Amino acid sequence: MSEMTMAEVMAELAALDDPKVREANLKRGDDHGVNLTKLRAVAKKVKTNHGLARGLWATNDTAARLLALLICRPKEFTPRELDTMLREARSPKVHDWLVNYVVKKSKHAEELRMAWSADTDAVVASAGWALTSERIAKKPEGLNLPALLDVIEARMKDEPDRLQWAMNQALATIGIEHAEHRARALDIGERLEVLKDYPTPPNCTSPFAPIWINAMVDRKS
Repeated sequence: MSEMTMAEVMAELAALDDPKVREANLKRGDDHGVNLTKLRAVAKKVKTNHGLARGLWATNDTAARLLALLICRPKEFTPRELDTMLREARSPKVHDWLVNYVVKKSKHAEELRMAWSADTDAVVASAGWALTSERIAKKPEGLNLPALLDVIEARMKDEPDRLQWAMNQALATIGIEHAEHRARALDIGERLEVLKDYPTPPNCTSPFAPIWINAMVDRKS
């Protein structure tokens, strides 16, 4: 089977655009109308194609960029390219997939984590904190967890939503994964009350850090 051309892929994405899906996605800040299960099916058909992924990313179309993140080769991007892509990724879903599907698989993840965490752009900084949560859970050696808790305690309450959410995830991850810091993480969560009233569907765990921490610890015991 011959490789799909850029035009063929874009035509397929256009054919999958559903106004009802677009309307639902717009409420979450994502300006595309392609069902993600169908998008993944296109990615499976196209298979890995880094050159095509670069072309799709350059379109600035959200659905095309999501597909690009599924068919690219994460290890082929340079730190500068990943930094540029993150700053271009203003759709929440593109931002999340870029961090989770591409940056986390890159050998440059730690370099970018450190740079992004200190960035003055809150959306960029949120990516740095997402990578920090990954390290807290999987490779905490060398991290100063008390210092991270200091930063979270001092700043999380007043940060913009995206950054606040990412810092809250780091707080919860510390509490879940590191028993020696659990009491302080719980205390910070209780006092700051970030996401305390977040609407949580039935059978889902609240993102409010104390509830989240306790639920996950109970699940592991």
